[in-house]
Amino acid sequence: MARWLRSLAGALLLLEVAAALSFLHHRYEEMVQALFRVQSQCPYVTRIYSIGRSVEGRHLYVLEFSDYPGIHEPLEPEFKYVGNMHGNEVLGRELLLQLSEFLCEEYRRGNERITRLIHDTRIHIMPSMNPDGYEVAAKQGPDSNGYLTGRNNANGVDLNRNFPDLNTFMYYSGEISGPNHHIPLPNNWKSQVEPETLAVIQWISSYNFVLSANLHGGAVVANYPYDKSQDQRFRSHRRTVNTPTPDDKLFQKLAKTYSYAHGWMHRGWNCGDYFADGITNGASWYSLSKGMQDFNYLYTNCFEITLELSCNKFPPEEDLERQWMANREALVAFIEEVHQGIKGMVSDENNNGIAGAVISVQGISHDITSGDTGDYFRLLLPGTYTVTASAEGYQPQTVTTTVGPAAPSLVHFHLKQDVVRKPPERKTSGTRTNNKALQKKVVPRATRRGTQR
Repeated sequence: MARWLRSLAGALLLLEVAAALSFLHHRYEEMVQALFRVQSQCPYVTRIYSIGRSVEGRHLYVLEFSDYPGIHEPLEPEFKYVGNMHGNEVLGRELLLQLSEFLCEEYRRGNERITRLIHDTRIHIMPSMNPDGYEVAAKQGPDSNGYLTGRNNANGVDLNRNFPDLNTFMYYSGEISGPNHHIPLPNNWKSQVEPETLAVIQWISSYNFVLSANLHGGAVVANYPYDKSQDQRFRSHRRTVNTPTPDDKLFQKLAKTYSYAHGWMHRGWNCGDYFADGITNGASWYSLSKGMQDFNYLYTNCFEITLELSCNKFPPEEDLERQWMANREALVAFIEEVHQGIKGMVSDENNNGIAGAVISVQGISHDITSGDTGDYFRLLLPGTYTVTASAEGYQPQTVTTTVGPAAPSLVHFHLKQDVVRKPPERKTSGTRTNNKALQKKVVPRATRRGTQR
């Protein structure tokens, strides 16, 4: 009897694993069921939440992995994956569902690498940013799907051309030494974006994301900012313009991490195109305006790249397992890239965290800010850096630190309040001179810029 029960338990386990690793296209209801199945299997390290709804009312669900779901732990970085932004580019959607099941299953098995990743990182996975567009594409099916069928949302808008155009502001202000970080949004921005875009902007404004990837299809290459060149050029036989960010070498390293962990992306020749090392600067490929990855870099602390994952936008189901095996290691390795550079706390003399403190790295003209608890995360390549933390009402502090190739260096800042004395009171006729001691004025602490408003 006991042997029979053991055999039955083993058979049920095999069936569970087979079900978890089934490679099928998931319509909206099936996608939601898959997410909630993962959450029920790993309830202590997962949480499901919605950031809003699509035009047709479908939830934009996110599955979170963390040892404390729903809570930001100081010094634990926030990471996100976003898939299916273009409704007919579906491989990313399926890969993120597979990744969710994989993380849960390996955590339950005690995989040390996955356990450490979940304990040390707060991972947010959005399989579909455009569920309405997906349903249009799915009705056509993989065999007869048009190149543009279902690409846009239900209002016919391309969501990756729908974010506020901060690049133009940056290029203009660059002529007058303006910022290329935490650029404010125009006053009427909400009336210019779609519900899905609005939800994502509010989402990335509420979490201090450090690293991100946006999963697309139609090519095989890791694409990094800037997507938009100052001199607008579009994909054609004409010369294109490489448009690097101040963090260009870092972005190249992030992109190569994915391409070289991928089954064949790094080889360069894919889909009739050639990209050395399987990576490209976005504007060097073709200029794209109002895209999501540039918006992340210019408005938040988040470094985002765009992953083009398949020549076929809607690959057949029989190709999904091969694609998963080609991307599995890359998806995990890219998450691990969030743990590099420097991180630490910015606090006052009473060890209270300072939100919105600006972290500047000498020689790299792109700043990031501390989060609500005062913690900050600055991705950097190995090397020695001079770093300054500053906040309104405090004296800045500068340190020199060395970044290694493995874990991030821990660099804390303790800022002293900047005391400003009032000038002496002036004597005026007909009034008594006030000889009281000069009063001290303390400038209130800065509010947070660009993170979790």
